[in-house]
Amino acid sequence: MAGAVGTVPPSGWDFTCDYEVDYGSEEHASIVYKTLAVDKELQPDKVRREMTVSGGKLLVHFEAVEARFLRASFSAFVDLMVLVTKLVEEYGGVGQAKA
Repeated sequence: MAGAVGTVPPSGWDFTCDYEVDYGSEEHASIVYKTLAVDKELQPDKVRREMTVSGGKLLVHFEAVEARFLRASFSAFVDLMVLVTKLVEEYGGVGQAKA
């Protein structure tokens, strides 16, 4: 029998991050959600992202198999979210978003 006694195989999705942005209204959070939802993770076998909208807030949960994949995914997501938020503020009348 190979392996150490009593070891539990890792789940693989050991790195997580939760992110919340308060847009102040359900409508504004939904606009950002719908815009970002079309961008799927490039490596879904290494990173998972789940988004929801609740109470005018965009809630995002990330899971990854390694910290570097989590960091890269989170960073790319935030860059896009900031861009979308600025565009919605400029052209969609969104008030101040709070991160």
